[in-house]
Amino acid sequence: MSNHFHVLVRVPGAGADELGDEELVSRCRRLYGQMTRGQEHRLEALAEALKEGCEEAKVERARLCSRMHDISEYMKLLKQRFSVWYNRSHGRVGTLWSERFGSVLVEDRGHALRIVSAYIDLNPVRAGMVNDPKDYRWSGYGEAAGGVRAARARILEVLRADGGKERNWKEGQREYRQYLYCAGVEPERGGDGAPLQREAWSREMARGGRLPVAAALRCRVRYFTGGAVLGSREWVEEVFGQFRGRMGGHRRSGARTMKGSDWEGLAVLRDLLKDVFG
Repeated sequence: MSNHFHVLVRVPGAGADELGDEELVSRCRRLYGQMTRGQEHRLEALAEALKEGCEEAKVERARLCSRMHDISEYMKLLKQRFSVWYNRSHGRVGTLWSERFGSVLVEDRGHALRIVSAYIDLNPVRAGMVNDPKDYRWSGYGEAAGGVRAARARILEVLRADGGKERNWKEGQREYRQYLYCAGVEPERGGDGAPLQREAWSREMARGGRLPVAAALRCRVRYFTGGAVLGSREWVEEVFGQFRGRMGGHRRSGARTMKGSDWEGLAVLRDLLKDVFG
C-alpha cells in the first residue's frame, strides 16, 4: 500500500525445515543479493568451515537457522533491507518505519486463511487504488494473475486449507476470484438498488444487525490487526490454553465471537476496544 504493507506468512517450527549446508548458503546469497566483496568472502569462508565441520561454523549455522523460525527477526530484517534500499534510491537517511509491526496468529486450516487472504488482496480496492484486485501489481493475487507460479501456488494452498480438493490454477483462480468478487467486492444493496454506504452500515450496526461478509470485507476490519489470534473457536481455545499464563488470572476462556458480520464461525482471542469497522 502507499504507507504500509500486509503479509500472510507461515512460520515453520524450529527443526521443521532442516537445511543442508549448501541450501543454507544459497538462502544467504538470495537474502543479501548483490553482496560486497567482504560479504562474499565471509560467506565463502562459512561454506568452507561447514564442510570441515568447524565448531564455530556450527554455532553460526544454528544462529542463522534460528532466524528462519522467528517472525520478529523476519520482519526486522525485511524492514531493514527495504529501508536501506529506499534510502539509497531516494538519497535520504534515517528511519523509514514509524511503528513496530503488528501481528495476528491465524489458523492454517478452515475458513481463516481464505478470509484473511481475501481481506489482504482487497486492500487496494478498499483504498480506491484499483477497481479490480488483479490490477494491483504489488499483491499476491496481482502476482498470480500476472503469471507468477509461486504466487499461484500460495493461493491454491489457501484454498486447500479450507478442506477443498486439489485444483489446477484455472480452477483455483475461478474459485478465488468468485470469492473476491461475490464475497468481497459487491456491497449489500438497499431497496432502491443503490449500494449501501458506510453511514447506512453504521446505522445497521447500531441496531444490532450484522453486515454480510460482502460488505464487511469492504471495510477496514480491526479484528485483522487487533484480534491477536484468529481461527475456529476450538483452535483459539487451544492457543489460549498454551499461553494462559500470559492472559491474566481473570480469563476463564479464550475465544471471543467476531462481531459485525457472519464470519463463518471464526473467533478471536482479544475483544476490540473500538468499533469493528474503521
